[in-house]
Amino acid sequence: MPPRASACGLAVAAVALLSACVADRPATGAAPPANPPAGMQYLYGSGEAAALSVQAFTALMTHVMARVRARPADSVVLAEGASLEQPRFVPCGDKPFAAVFDVDETVMLNIGFEYHDATTGRGYDAAAWDAWEKTGAGAVSAVPGAAQAVQDLRNMGVTVVFNTNRSAANAEATAAAIKAAGLGEALHGVTLYLSGDDAMGSRKDGRRAAISAKYCVIAMGGDQLGDFSDLFNAGQSVTARREATMQGAIAHLWGNGWFVLPNPVYGSGLKGGFDDVFPADKKWAMPAQGEKK
Repeated sequence: MPPRASACGLAVAAVALLSACVADRPATGAAPPANPPAGMQYLYGSGEAAALSVQAFTALMTHVMARVRARPADSVVLAEGASLEQPRFVPCGDKPFAAVFDVDETVMLNIGFEYHDATTGRGYDAAAWDAWEKTGAGAVSAVPGAAQAVQDLRNMGVTVVFNTNRSAANAEATAAAIKAAGLGEALHGVTLYLSGDDAMGSRKDGRRAAISAKYCVIAMGGDQLGDFSDLFNAGQSVTARREATMQGAIAHLWGNGWFVLPNPVYGSGLKGGFDDVFPADKKWAMPAQGEKK
């Protein structure tokens, strides 16, 4: 985050939830809904989401162990000037290994804030989110599989670095929340990078460049495409952005250095009209009686 500043993160395995993730919220002053929105039910309540998250971290650890045994020439961070069509990566040299993670809904679940959101129906509010960053450490939990993976990475000598769009002004509180979630220590400017650390706002490429200048980054985890490269948020159409994930060398990075966690609740992936989401040649309607289609 800041979570709702861009529209909603979509995990690769949660595509089927697109139509349910944007359920209507009650107007201010209305009675609380009988149930949380479908996307929240899935992410925070379902065994399926927990299994997907554990699966992602298991795959990440398998990848990392292989890279630690056979040092790669390049990191998994795109180099300055690279494009999605012609990706180039920051060289590793002899830099120590690191794994870089987004925080919110990647390694840490903001359960308390989403409860507040679901029961008030007010949607994202910057002031409420700022208050949550400052006071919400007691109402977070680790994403399933994340705490064990973070511990195992550190035991292997791989530095865990968090790169999040939480505010640098709330660095101490964010570090406290990370620790409260069972993810260990995070030190601002060393293993914790935040929005406001540079002049790029919510864009993360500058922070990724700073991290990859110090480390050979062998894995990255996130719930938004922007957790891997700002190039995914360069104003493409919904269709073009989706296609960019499945073409050329980029397609080979998923599960092979880049690892996506499920988030059907918010972020840059929840957008698009009917024509964006449903290809023209795949639309279907119930045939009229006696008609064949």
